[in-house]
Amino acid sequence: MKEINESTKDRVESLSPIIDEESEVLVLGTMPGKESPKRGEYYAASNNSFWKIIGRLFNSNMEFKDYEEKIACLKKHHIALWDTLHFCKRESSLDSDIKEEMTNDIDSLLASYSQIKKIVYNGKKAATYYQTQLPSAIAYSTSSACAKKTEEKIKNWKNALTI
Repeated sequence: MKEINESTKDRVESLSPIIDEESEVLVLGTMPGKESPKRGEYYAASNNSFWKIIGRLFNSNMEFKDYEEKIACLKKHHIALWDTLHFCKRESSLDSDIKEEMTNDIDSLLASYSQIKKIVYNGKKAATYYQTQLPSAIAYSTSSACAKKTEEKIKNWKNALTI
């Protein structure tokens, strides 16, 4: 039986940013849930509404075929993704379980991609870890822990993503 190192057992790491020279809006989540690092995909949990919202707003309400199509849609609409945290310890996927966190170097990312015009936080918790001088909006969390109805989230995200 493999021995589990207690110091790394609940450690979660952020994914690499999805960004290019055309990106104008940076969406910052807090930290990927448990499913995302396993699959190497942002918002991989089936109960997270992020991709449903993006599909409704930018993909003619059609489901995406795969992760590559999701990323292509974001890039087409000049949307970048990253997280406010670089790593943390967390037993579940809930932001309320986060401890021993270290933030990502968002200032350096923004210095490299100076065309970013707006930050959109995916939920209130993400906004607590990074303050920006850029225009910003706090969108409803796409996590299933956020009790807002999908239609409310879609309207909220539409407004938040508008530059």
